[in-house]
Amino acid sequence: MESVSEGDPVVRRRPKDRKAQIARASADAFGEQGYHAVSMEDIAARVGITPAALYRHSPSKYDLFRDAVLGLGQQLVDSTAFADDGGDDEDPATTLRALTSALVDTTISCRTAGGLYRWEARYLRDPDRAILVDQLKVMNHRLQVPLERLRPKLTPPEVRTLLTAALSVIGSITDHSNPLAAGEIRACLTTMAADLLAAELPLARRRTGAPRKAVTVGAEAGMYEHVLSESVRLFYQNGYRNTSMEDIASAVGIQASGLYRSFPGKADILALAYRRAADRHSSDTADALSRTSDPEEALDEVIDDYLGRVMEWPELPYVYYTERHNVPEADLRVLETIESSTMDAWARLVTAARPDMKIGAARYAVAAAFSLTVDFGRIFTREAGPESVATVRRLMEVTLLGRPVKRRR
Repeated sequence: MESVSEGDPVVRRRPKDRKAQIARASADAFGEQGYHAVSMEDIAARVGITPAALYRHSPSKYDLFRDAVLGLGQQLVDSTAFADDGGDDEDPATTLRALTSALVDTTISCRTAGGLYRWEARYLRDPDRAILVDQLKVMNHRLQVPLERLRPKLTPPEVRTLLTAALSVIGSITDHSNPLAAGEIRACLTTMAADLLAAELPLARRRTGAPRKAVTVGAEAGMYEHVLSESVRLFYQNGYRNTSMEDIASAVGIQASGLYRSFPGKADILALAYRRAADRHSSDTADALSRTSDPEEALDEVIDDYLGRVMEWPELPYVYYTERHNVPEADLRVLETIESSTMDAWARLVTAARPDMKIGAARYAVAAAFSLTVDFGRIFTREAGPESVATVRRLMEVTLLGRPVKRRR
């Protein structure tokens, strides 16, 4: 074997898994910070290479982003491929459990980056978005077949609703970082998904009173309220990055200079909208707890109040989840404190109504219930009927308790 003298240059060989390292670093970066906030320099630093070396592997940030999103979609497809090998003799309940377990395991293993296809896929170009849609269709079809065999009386819309709910619950762990052992996460997600796939959806509206309607806030409400309302609407329609202060000023009918005199920038407006939502949710929860000492009755109340707020401002839940990485750090810390406190209050209600569940698992159930309202958010249009709200209410109840809430006659 040749020896290397002190004067010989050191030859650094490229690691064999460099491509995989770049893929993991890209997915994690985009998942944590969002597409627009990540640069090629950020990804290169995560891998431990120069930006120039990164460009030799990929021509642009978008290419890395596309590969990350579609790579996650392909993992979902690959993890469920075994279902195609089964025949009519396969027990549908066994197949459905196996598919659910496979998706849970895949989501846990991709937790940091898993939110990419949930929230950031909107930035895919049309041809690439079509590929992701096809990937998700394949996965959904594999779940649909055993569910329809197991529950043949379900209508096609009911099948879609239950599958969407189960996938929402599984994907909800990408939206938070609450601590829990991997085995407990797996058990928690698997149980919630199974409960939802077995759920009976409501046949009609639960309450006879008219549901709350989306609130239209005009200039007569004052500039502050008008700005918050129009900003969230624009963030929902166009995305935070594609909305300027000039766009917001135009929407409220004032000059941009006038808007800047009241709000330093759009990040401050976003933070104010988030704070408004978090404070109202916290206050509603406290009010419900003050009205009754019965945990299940209180849970019924807080769900009702929560969905009422969603109906009043239907665009906000989606914006709340998708744009939070644009909130200034100081504001985000305050928001996280409020959110954690409110989530703990809900979780304590769940454990009181469901003594078999530990507080850590209850927090995961609460986060999953909130996630449902976002993933079903498209039904909370300004024309949404009470049946849609009753459906999401039932899904939240089953997620939290494993069954509908028991209501007093």
